[in-house]
Amino acid sequence: MRLYVDANFASPYALVAFVSLIEKGVKFTLEPLDLAAHAHHDPGFAKTSITRRVPTLIHDDFALSESSAICEYLDEILPGTRLYPTTARERARARQVQAWVRSDLTPIREERPTFVVFCGARRPALSARAQEAAATLCAASLALLGDQAENLFGDWSIADVDLAMMLQRLIALGDPVPQRLVDYANHQWRRPSVQAWVRHERPPLTEY
Repeated sequence: MRLYVDANFASPYALVAFVSLIEKGVKFTLEPLDLAAHAHHDPGFAKTSITRRVPTLIHDDFALSESSAICEYLDEILPGTRLYPTTARERARARQVQAWVRSDLTPIREERPTFVVFCGARRPALSARAQEAAATLCAASLALLGDQAENLFGDWSIADVDLAMMLQRLIALGDPVPQRLVDYANHQWRRPSVQAWVRHERPPLTEY
């Protein structure tokens, strides 16, 4: 297997695809692409990835992009750590969490890019829009966690990494986050598969 990721190792979507492969215990090759240099539009990569996006997974003669699709594919074809819960309702909820953090909370993603988490970038205080989004994120996260101690569904799932990634955008710069959620996000961050991504060497920041 081969996984194309961004050369800055800052994509939250590449993160979950990478973590999924580590959790499954399979050997794979990591192929970083310099997105700033538009390497994802190179004709060679365009032939490989229909959508010209990272992450893209190559498995034999099959190429697949979009991180949640990659996670679900790996969980269906490989043994090892389960990436999704065992019950239909909890699997649906996990997919809901993944879709939500990818499609909503735009002010947080704009004002707290993942470079603040992985590269130490500094940003101004949150705007009113972003503060409102942060309040929504925290309220929903607390409701999703309920009485669970460390994970969304009792056992760990890949949705925990997605949710923790969104929370870490705020935590990294000291934005107000309930301690319950700080503890949850930091617990997910200590998982060895996540740390394997966090510890990647990254090029210096130039514009963040």
